[in-house]
Amino acid sequence: MGSESPGRPKTVIGPAGEPLTLDDLPPPETRRWVIRRKAEVVAGVRNGLISLEDACNRYKLSVEEFLSWQRLIDQHGMRGLRTTRLQQYRRDSDAAQRTSDILTPKPSI
Repeated sequence: MGSESPGRPKTVIGPAGEPLTLDDLPPPETRRWVIRRKAEVVAGVRNGLISLEDACNRYKLSVEEFLSWQRLIDQHGMRGLRTTRLQQYRRDSDAAQRTSDILTPKPSI
């Protein structure tokens, strides 16, 4: 990869505290998304190493999928990116939303 855009850092701090460059990001043909690779892409976008648009294009991700990775990291840490945990987190989120819907008064028409 190695191409750099003006104003973008050459190196950022990765999810494990190590330096991360464009060349350290997962290869574009990545098909097996382990926790570390997802977290590296999120760190790269958050720290300006690669734009959200470039990351989505490079990895054939939807913006929604990337944002879900970012949200899972924010809510549950890197462990939230485990695919085996996604169903549990979604169930918890759905239950919380249903509870909020029940407790939130609806405006009268």
